[in-house]
Amino acid sequence: MSSRTLQLDEQLHAYMMAQAIPESPVARALRHDTLNSGMPHVMQISPEQGAFMALLVRMLGATRAIEVGTLTGYSALVVAEALPDHGKLITCDLSDEWTRFGRKYWERGGVADRIDLRLGPATETLERLIDEGHADTFDFGFIDADKSNYTTYFEQLVTLLRSGGAIAIDNVLWGGAVADADNQSESTRAIRAVTHRVGNDTRVWSTMLPIGDGLTIALKK
Repeated sequence: MSSRTLQLDEQLHAYMMAQAIPESPVARALRHDTLNSGMPHVMQISPEQGAFMALLVRMLGATRAIEVGTLTGYSALVVAEALPDHGKLITCDLSDEWTRFGRKYWERGGVADRIDLRLGPATETLERLIDEGHADTFDFGFIDADKSNYTTYFEQLVTLLRSGGAIAIDNVLWGGAVADADNQSESTRAIRAVTHRVGNDTRVWSTMLPIGDGLTIALKK
């Protein structure tokens, strides 16, 4: 037993990856190809985080999901794989170049028809969905985009999610920077702000998990 989270060395991480992380061949190929593409692969979620999110989507019985921040589409792929055949994921990004890289993997994975890519500022996309009457209709939301807008994205997703739906927020440990009082960068302060907001929001139950670069899960009451 341990009173705190076990630190994973390379050997233990390799064991975990080999034994407990289900990753489809297409998802693995997209992850590896992104690493070698010259794209900003450090922005891509880890496979263990993807596996956790896919499990969460299945546990929720989700059929409607929304993602803020696509990059090359790895997280969109693993979420779409976890949705039923009639499920839909709206994924929001600004970059046609980055998202175009991943679209062929969505096709290869047989989930392209489940993914609705919306290019443009995500705040506008989310607000449009609210205006169109989609509040309280989504089952799962994922935030992994520009940190300065994290709190805005959270507020919009809380509106869009049904009661019992969940939001996952990436990078909440920010490489340890959030615990460094001397680090006052805009992104660090924005992550601290959303963490405080979520933790004190009476509309949700929440917790923070040390997966990847830190993942906050908020369940809408």
